[in-house]
Amino acid sequence: MADTETVFAVTSHHDERPCWDEYFMMLANQVASRTTCLRRAVGAVIVKDRRILATGYNGVPSGIRHCAEVGCLREELGVPSGQRHEICRGLHAEQNAIIQAARFGTDIDGATIYVNTQPCVVCAKMLINAGIREIVYQNPYPDELSQQMLEESGILCREYIPS
Repeated sequence: MADTETVFAVTSHHDERPCWDEYFMMLANQVASRTTCLRRAVGAVIVKDRRILATGYNGVPSGIRHCAEVGCLREELGVPSGQRHEICRGLHAEQNAIIQAARFGTDIDGATIYVNTQPCVVCAKMLINAGIREIVYQNPYPDELSQQMLEESGILCREYIPS
């Protein structure tokens, strides 16, 4: 009887595993917990053949004081979301993931990126040139130019909606 119960328990647990999209999006959300941004927590995971190649979260470059220490210029100036990226001290999660892959010699051509926020136009351009073939995002971000460029590039973009 114990053997039957053990098999049933293993089978039940196996059936409750997250699908790949859910698994990688959970990881992207966990990566976002490392953010140093005061306005938005974003995490990204670059995956190929179901293997994690690189991760990134939004925040300041290595060795630079965090926004929590020096403040957020965009917040102080009342800059709306999606505008004046050039005066932000931080990098976006997608940018950091691409940089990490490049820094450690990891080929991301043809990979998928899971990101908990839809990419802005700056990140979209980088993802296009990095050879990303698919973007799976959780939270929509209203950047029409980004959406147009991604559509034109042929990159598959999918919104992940948790079940």
